[in-house]
Amino acid sequence: MLLKIYPENPNPRAVKTVIECLNDGGLVIFPTDTVYGLGGSIHQSKALDKMASIKGIKKEKANFSFIFNNLSMLSEFTKPISNDVYKLMRRNLPGPFTFILTANNNIPKIFHNKKKTIGIRIPNESVIQYILNELGHPMVTTSILDDDKIIEYTTDPEIIYEKYKDKVDIVIDAGFGGNQPSTIVDCTDSEILILRQGKGILQ
Repeated sequence: MLLKIYPENPNPRAVKTVIECLNDGGLVIFPTDTVYGLGGSIHQSKALDKMASIKGIKKEKANFSFIFNNLSMLSEFTKPISNDVYKLMRRNLPGPFTFILTANNNIPKIFHNKKKTIGIRIPNESVIQYILNELGHPMVTTSILDDDKIIEYTTDPEIIYEKYKDKVDIVIDAGFGGNQPSTIVDCTDSEILILRQGKGILQ
């Protein structure tokens, strides 16, 4: 299904359709403040299985991120972080960043592996924020890469739909996406490292 949701005024009925899909283990392609993402509910293991299959990897080895709507969800999934890291995240989120943090014991249960770290995204994008508010818990997410190494990220949701309509349940059309991924920031050690410079400039 290609589902139009306007960022300026998300339709509650359309959002409800997305929520029901996620809670039923479905996969959704959605807008972020960087590139379009693929995601599912953290409480639906079959969604994670399907995501891994689409990416051509084993779920145990997947580096999927969590997408939150605010930092209050952190403590449920990560070990305690320093005040400096928390202030860094507060300054830069919502925004085009993925923060790598040390995972707590809830993460291995979700991924069925011994995963010690987790990536956290809080995009500055109204459609996915609205969906997360209604869902009430984080989603697992990964970027939609294009087969074309030059283009790398597809920005047109209609083209994304043509490619993924047999693999996912819903593609949200919220207009053209970006083609620059998030900046990845590793906060698992005493020294904060930028692993990938993307759209976000760390403040």
